[in-house]
Amino acid sequence: MLIIVYGILALAATGRSVYEIIAKFDQAPVAYTLSALAAVVYIVATVALIAPGRFWYRVAWATISFELVGVLTVGTLSIFLPDLFAKASVWSWYGMGYLFIPLVLPVLGMLWLRRNR
Repeated sequence: MLIIVYGILALAATGRSVYEIIAKFDQAPVAYTLSALAAVVYIVATVALIAPGRFWYRVAWATISFELVGVLTVGTLSIFLPDLFAKASVWSWYGMGYLFIPLVLPVLGMLWLRRNR
């Protein structure tokens, strides 16, 4: 189930960021670049969770850790420095636009990785 949610979030973030960058990048380049970064992180995390082996296990830890730091950092900045984000990114307000899934998912991913070494 965790991998399915990662895959769905990867598709959603990719679609959103591609549209935003093509159609309106000049309106909020920071937010739209962060959405694209989030999409790449979700894609790599999804692949790493599926792929076997120690290398991919480490990649999963790295991407999921980066994801958690990203959503906490961007979420906090979007609250305390809202002018920095003219438009929302995937991680703005701790992923509120995605029902806070970006905030909860890395924690669940880390718990899953810890159990499935």
